[in-house]
Parts: sequence; C-alpha cells; structure tokens
Amino acid sequence: MALTKVTRSGITDNSVNAAKIEDGTIVDADITPGTITNAKLAGSIANAKLANSSITINGAATALGGSVSAGSIAWQSVITGNTTMVAGRGYFVNTTSGAISMTLPSGGTAGDTIAIKDYAATFASNNLTILRNSHNIQGVANDSLITTARASIILVYIDSTKGWLYTNESNVQNFTKFVTATGGTVTTTGDFKVHVFTGDSNFVVSCAGSAAGSQKLDYLVVAGGGGAGGDGGAGAGAGGFRVSNSYSLPSPTMSPLSNPTGITAAAQTYPITVGGGGSAVSDGNAPSGQSTDGSNSVFSTITSAGGGSAGDYNGGSGPAVGQNGGSGGGGSRHIANNDGGTGNTPPVSPPQGQNGGTGNGTTASSGGGGGAAAVGQNGYGPLQTGDGGAGSFVAVSFATPGKGTPGPVSDTRYFAGGGGGGGNTPAPNAYLNAGGVGGGGTGFNGDATTPGSQSAGTANTGGGGAGGGNDNGGTAGGKGIVIIRYKFQ
Repeated sequence: MALTKVTRSGITDNSVNAAKIEDGTIVDADITPGTITNAKLAGSIANAKLANSSITINGAATALGGSVSAGSIAWQSVITGNTTMVAGRGYFVNTTSGAISMTLPSGGTAGDTIAIKDYAATFASNNLTILRNSHNIQGVANDSLITTARASIILVYIDSTKGWLYTNESNVQNFTKFVTATGGTVTTTGDFKVHVFTGDSNFVVSCAGSAAGSQKLDYLVVAGGGGAGGDGGAGAGAGGFRVSNSYSLPSPTMSPLSNPTGITAAAQTYPITVGGGGSAVSDGNAPSGQSTDGSNSVFSTITSAGGGSAGDYNGGSGPAVGQNGGSGGGGSRHIANNDGGTGNTPPVSPPQGQNGGTGNGTTASSGGGGGAAAVGQNGYGPLQTGDGGAGSFVAVSFATPGKGTPGPVSDTRYFAGGGGGGGNTPAPNAYLNAGGVGGGGTGFNGDATTPGSQSAGTANTGGGGAGGGNDNGGTAGGKGIVIIRYKFQ
C-alpha cells in the first residue's frame, strides 16, 4: 500500500526502523522534502529499502555508502605481459623481457581515462604497442607504437570520431608505426633506412609499420653478370636489374625501369640471395670448357635472372651464340650472324634486361653483352665495336654505399652494364670495346701478338664479363647486389 505523505511532526523520534519499511517502497514522491531527519530514524535504512540504491560515476555504478576515487587514477601492480586495460586505471609497464601489447577497452565513455608509464625505461629497446581494439587513437584507425624510453602517457576517451586522445605525452616522440628491420649494411638518408646486401644473408622485419607511417619496402635486386668466352669471344650479358620506387624518388634520379609498387612489409625473416658472376673461359686458342651464366638474386617475390654467358670460339666446348638471361650474352665472331642471347628471360615487367649483340664470322668483332637499359652492339668489322649495352641507375640516396659506376647524372649510380666483346683486329689497329656503364667489363679487340687488356665485370654491380683478343681468354661476370629501402620515421 502506497504511503500518504507524512510530516516530521507525524513521526515519533526513533520510531522508524528498517523492519517497518517494505523493500523498495520509499521513493522521492512519498516524502515531503526536509521531513525526515536523523532523529526520526532508529538506525539506518538499508539500500534494499530504496528504489535507487546507487550512483553512477564515470560510467560505473557505485552503491550508496560505497567508496570511489572520483577524478583520480587507480594504479595497478607492475605489468610484464600483454594486458587488456580498464578505464580509470594506471599501468606501470615493464618491457625488460620483451615487447608488450596493451589493449584498449572494448567500450568507451567520454571522460574515460587510462595512464601508462614506462616502468624500467625500456620502451626504446622493447617497444610498447597500444592496440586500438576497434577505436580510433588520435583520430586515426591505427595502433600506437611507443618507442621512447621513460615515456609517460595519459589517454582520455572523447567520442567515436577521435576515439582516445593523448592529453599528456611526456618523453613520447612516436605514436605511428613505421617499418623496423635489421640485416646487411645499414645507412640512414633523411627519413629512410637503406640496407645493402653484397652476399647471402637475412633481412629481418620486426615491425611491419602502418598506413599512417610506412608499410612499403623498396628494392634494388641485381643478379650476377654472365661470364665471357675465349679467343676473341663476345661480351656477356648483365644480371637482371629490378627496382621499385613506391616512395616516388624524383626523376631523373630513379630509373625509368622502376616498378612504382614495392613489397608490402610483413613481420618476418626474408632470406636474401645475392647471385654470383658467371665464370669465364680462361684459355684462348681453341679453348676448352664453357663460360657460365650469372646466378639469380632473390628478395621476397622478386627474382632477378643471372646474365647470359657470351658466345665462345666455335671450335671450343662452348656455343658460339650468346645465351639468354637477365640480359643476353653477345654472339661470337667465329661464324656469320651468331646471334646474341635474349634478355628479359624469363620475362617480367618492367623488363629486367636487353638482348646481346650479334657477331659476324667474316669480320673481327664479336657482339657486346646486353645491359639493363640498352642492347649490346653488334660486331661488324674492324673498327666497328661490339660495346656492351648500358646499365640503368638508381638515386645515390637509395644505392649508398652501392658500387655502381658513376654515370652522367652525378646523383645516380649505375648497375647491370653489359660486357664488351672481344675480337681479332691486328696491331696497330687493336682497340677496346667498352663495357656498358654500370660495371660491364671492357673487351679487347686485338690479335695474338698484342697484349690483352680485357677486364671483368665489376663486383656487386651485376656487370657482364668481357671478351678478350685472339688467343686470349674472356673474363668473369660481376657479382650482384640487393638493396632495400624504407621509411623509418
């Protein structure tokens, strides 16, 4: 039965106790304001007797008579592992033993507050990641990576648009994920890291970055150059040349052969293979043996094919035609129209190399090896050269400390030049067949009475080996290289 309104004068002191009140029956409308005083109550009224028995503070219900610290942070014991956070709490996070992820609450009410402190000053070596749990952080749908030692952070939830905002960022420098990796020889150029591999190794990505920071890995993958033939043999093809430019380095410092899409980083170990240069036929007169192709270079899904070996003396063990490869080897002079090998084998886009030049048996010159950017010249007679085809280039900021031959643009380095062809032009008219810019070996076109001056492909450029003069051996191809570049800040 509902109570009629009573006044203070209608209640005898100490006459109302809990036993006389049915649970949940007293509501505001039944009591005239100011009519019940402590003197009228015999003891206290339990929460169960009240229709409203709690109050809400920062989204959490607290029973009447309970205790709550309004407007302050309840600091927790030291955290040493991945944890889902709760609003209103502070966390001392100890990453001494390894990186830790702290996950934001699944829900959020305006004013919810969370504090984080680097307990052992180890966030720089073992990072803290704040997982957004479907919320925005600083208005962006990205997790936050904290990489600064002694960082102190306070996050406050505001709304679904901005999500959690940092209202205090002591000693904090970076809240956006960038790629983090190790391996090779590392240099820094502005906001970029460059990893150079001159031999087989591993590229280890510990953080794959984010769309707001960096996610792409640009690459230069150059295979080993082919080896050259003997006895006035041809120049060998350069190793395949493949490069990306997802961060849009400007022209003319990046090759027109650049792929505009790099590799999307993943937190994993990438084995790196750097292809060796092909071997040459070292003896000159009716040589035995056979020159060999260069070896492939590999990074992730990118494989650059080894350069094609050069055409050899026709009476020897090797073929007189140039072999296919990243760039094709040149054809020998010993039989008419000895074709050069086909470049860009297997085919990729943009192309990784060009064809080798043709030799001609009625004249003294063998063809030059193909380069990344140009075909090898044909060998069509005395004083008509079989130069190697030109290689291609990347920005010095990308290639440092690359070993490419400097080209016509001072801030670029060249790779994957074809080897110059050899020949049998008698003295005093003997001459050199230039290797393609980018490490191609220099060929020698001279007879057996003239000392040879042919040179090998340059190491870590993928340059093709060069042909020697009559009765002279050829030279080996240059080893390849792998370079990886990404934005780290």
